[in-house]
Amino acid sequence: MRSRPFGRSGRSVGEVGFGAWAIGAAWGQVDDGQSIAALHAALDAGLDFIDTADVYGDGHSERLIARVLKERGGERPFVATKAGRRLPAQTVDGYSAENLESWIDRSLRNLEADALELVQLHCPPTDAYYHPEIFERMDRLVERGKIVRYGVSVERVEEGLKAIEFPGVASVQIIYNMFRLRPAELFFRQAQRRGVAVIVRVPLASGLLSGKFTADTRFEADDHRQFNRHGEAFDVGETFAGVPYEVGLAAVEKLRPLVPEGVTLAQLALRWILMDEAVSVVIPGARNPAQALANIGAAGLPALSPQTMDAVARIYEQDIKPHVHQRW
Repeated sequence: MRSRPFGRSGRSVGEVGFGAWAIGAAWGQVDDGQSIAALHAALDAGLDFIDTADVYGDGHSERLIARVLKERGGERPFVATKAGRRLPAQTVDGYSAENLESWIDRSLRNLEADALELVQLHCPPTDAYYHPEIFERMDRLVERGKIVRYGVSVERVEEGLKAIEFPGVASVQIIYNMFRLRPAELFFRQAQRRGVAVIVRVPLASGLLSGKFTADTRFEADDHRQFNRHGEAFDVGETFAGVPYEVGLAAVEKLRPLVPEGVTLAQLALRWILMDEAVSVVIPGARNPAQALANIGAAGLPALSPQTMDAVARIYEQDIKPHVHQRW
């Protein structure tokens, strides 16, 4: 797999990583055996970047990752985690020095690590980006050696643009896919200019861009694609990238003719993301080894043609843009 610089950190990472939300919770029934096998398969294939969070299964995702890394031994991959969503309500006051240290200490235990490679503030409220003291607290944790570097996971482009004004922010995680094009308009170029790494999440629009769903597809009660369909639990942009389900299904049918023989729509969607050099790593999820290896396979596809890129842009403009563009 090709590697890309992780911003100005001096490190490089493989361009396809492992998003570990689905092995924690909120995607229906979880099979730990399959999750562990998926992580091993991905790491065996050369993957070296894993993204998790302290709230994925209340720490279950972090603990599974620690278990796999202990089983393997040797050099650890780059493991990024997140902190902040343990708050009962998202408030600026909640990002106190005491809370931040408590969350980070918990992740250190869960991941069985001496220091955390990357801690991302986990979609804090927009007002948080106008409180430099929060970022100064993260600077102090770097100085004390509990974390190597920190970044943010954002919902909105505006939050990402504000975050990169803080010199300590090493990375921004943001939703970007064939159904969410806005980050490429301005944010990506600004992140490049400042040497900030870009982590792309929700690359398949919660599976819509796998092409496997139909109007009759039913999701389990504990799957966010069921319980957060209208933003009942958290930002609706995290579920199907905020695209109304039926609208997304119709757009997928227009994308299907663009898929080359021997390639899946999901792989095409991942390769499309990697066409932008501002992207440091994309983090699709995987709950079994086959899915993990298929995701990694997208990195080996040839560059997409200008015709394909233009066709995706047209479908977005015609079908998707009115539903998402100005919201995030």
